[in-house]
Amino acid sequence: MALPTPPISPLTIPNPNSPSPPSTAASPRATVVLPGLGNNSGDYRGLCWTLRDGYGIPTVVAKVSRLDWFRNAAGLLDSNYWRGTLRPKPVLDWYLERVVEAVSEARKLCPQGGSLALIGHSAGGWLARLYMEEFGWSDISLLITLGTPHLPAPKGLAGVIDQTRGLLDYVEKHCAPAVYTSELKYICIAGRYIRGARFLSNPNSDIIDHIDNNKGASELVITERTVGSAPVAPTMRSRFIGQGYKQVCGKADVWGDGVVPEISAHLDGALNISLDGVYHSPVGSDDTLRPWYGSPSVVQKWINHLLN
Repeated sequence: MALPTPPISPLTIPNPNSPSPPSTAASPRATVVLPGLGNNSGDYRGLCWTLRDGYGIPTVVAKVSRLDWFRNAAGLLDSNYWRGTLRPKPVLDWYLERVVEAVSEARKLCPQGGSLALIGHSAGGWLARLYMEEFGWSDISLLITLGTPHLPAPKGLAGVIDQTRGLLDYVEKHCAPAVYTSELKYICIAGRYIRGARFLSNPNSDIIDHIDNNKGASELVITERTVGSAPVAPTMRSRFIGQGYKQVCGKADVWGDGVVPEISAHLDGALNISLDGVYHSPVGSDDTLRPWYGSPSVVQKWINHLLN
């Protein structure tokens, strides 16, 4: 049974009580925020306020409700779902339509001749890549992904099931690779909130390098350290989180934001940034005790890429 379709209208969020944005020599590019899996537009209200009222960045959030995500269940009727070779169309058409609407609204806020930026949270990051492949990127100069699981789950590992049922394989094969050029920049931000652990492991033997240094020279990795990621003995929580990481990257004993492993949130060719103490989602976050990528103190660490 098809779910009713809510009216499609991008979400622009005002905050009349906020101070006037700081003056800048040049108008900042308008920005579109793409929600992650299971999130709704309202989850990004705080991020929108920070960008618009704190930094003067015109911001639009693609209109998505939690019920909308049940539309993806249509993929269960596709034999490719069960083979693990699912393709974006038609399962994700509804989401891409919302992005089209949001981008159209953002263009109206953009200075004449200016470009747009996309900020994709979680699955919104690879959905942004699908949008750019499907509709082009001629007016987009920046893609920032926040805790996005970019890489397909490894094949052939016991207990690892591709949760996207082939969608990330499609993205990897058919979407343009990440770049960092004057025309278009990919910036992939990963959080190091908690280190996962295997269910049966020696706490002294599972320390591994958190970044693959064998990646191409085009990749620049920036890691900002805080006290939030000191090695600790595995707990039941870290073992549970580790099983989630394993479903994404094939390894349990790696750092991540509590949902997405750090190594999965980076792309060859992009400017890759890792931030300690950063949680995955606005849901369940706390700007002081458990900040997420869109908390004001964390935004400060990546906002320069959006302003430049």
